[in-house]
Amino acid sequence: MTKDAIVLGAGIVGVSTAIHLQRRGRQVVLVDRKEPGRETSFGNAGLIQREGVVPYGFPQQFGLLLRYAFNNRVDAHYHLRALPAQIAFLARYWWNSNTKRHEMISRAYAPLIEHSVSEHNDLIEASHAEELIRKNGWVELFRSNEKRDAEFAEAERLNREFGIGSDALSSAELAAAEPHLRGSFAGALRWRDPWSVLDPHGLTAAYRRYFESIGGRVTTGDAVSLGMAGSSWRMVTAEGSIEAEDVVVALGPWADLVTKRFGYAFPLGVKRGYHMHYAAEGNAVLNNWTLDAERGYLLAPMSRGIRLTTGAEFALRDAPKTPVQLDRAEAIARAAFPLGERLDPEPWMGARPCTPDMMPIIGKAPRHNGLWFAFGHAHHGLTLGPVTGRVLAELITGEKPFIDISAYAPNRFAP
Repeated sequence: MTKDAIVLGAGIVGVSTAIHLQRRGRQVVLVDRKEPGRETSFGNAGLIQREGVVPYGFPQQFGLLLRYAFNNRVDAHYHLRALPAQIAFLARYWWNSNTKRHEMISRAYAPLIEHSVSEHNDLIEASHAEELIRKNGWVELFRSNEKRDAEFAEAERLNREFGIGSDALSSAELAAAEPHLRGSFAGALRWRDPWSVLDPHGLTAAYRRYFESIGGRVTTGDAVSLGMAGSSWRMVTAEGSIEAEDVVVALGPWADLVTKRFGYAFPLGVKRGYHMHYAAEGNAVLNNWTLDAERGYLLAPMSRGIRLTTGAEFALRDAPKTPVQLDRAEAIARAAFPLGERLDPEPWMGARPCTPDMMPIIGKAPRHNGLWFAFGHAHHGLTLGPVTGRVLAELITGEKPFIDISAYAPNRFAP
């Protein structure tokens, strides 16, 4: 089989890239080892985070780092035996999170986030997936006045500098919006601009069906079979050998399985995360996506039930599950909302692909023609899938990307 382009990885980034290439007249085959959207794109919090212009940084305060060292928190957990392999990544991540660097990175990151909702909207309409989308933002809960006031001030800054909309809610306003919340909260912040997704896997599946409807091909295969064939690229799939002029690596946390084979040693780390679905007790209803900001878990009213998602677990990518954060979060969440029985047979686990400067890797491989990268989106893979797909497809087909993507170029790590 001969195609114009192969896209490796059928998560939200890969599917979106395949769509945009196919739209531009390229004949594209999308290849994954599993059904599209079954890995990292399956288990996220379901938020298209238009407000997320500030990437999640590494804590800088010594006191907070000391508290994390006890390894008993909900928002972060680490495997001690994994630290030696991760220490170089974590050191660079910590350095890039200092105030000056973090501000610079946020400004470079903002153009991607700015177009996250509009680029999703394009694909949502094209794939007729409107029933999966809610457009009422999401909510952060605050337990202390100090945290509330600091976040209110940060929201005002984001509005001034980036045009992000939000509403400050008093305790009474929060109770009116979410009458089944329990416990004492000092207030809340509602981010107005983000959209939420009732079924993240369902959205990726809808995009996949749209891709096929415009002539794209989907098959299974092992990305490590990729190799050069003269001036082209070739790999083995369930449908036989496929050859193409261009290949896109959109493999998320598994990108290194391909990139290292061609001499690229990107400093790619992972933050693992867990989720579980729950029924609500009695007639309790959770109306919106809700983050307990000082405890580090999120509750999302999804199609399959109320999804509880955890913070970050620093572990080796392929290590066995250790869902201790989920158990800790569940105990706190049950005190805040009347969760009923667990609906999944076991916790789901996924791995977020992260770079030490908190920005994705998007662009041409520095030393290989026809090899393109699109991975490293950390917490914002769902958010940034469509905009990444568009700018990379523009680059591959010789168009000028509609935003400046030089800050995300692979050669910042691999000259």
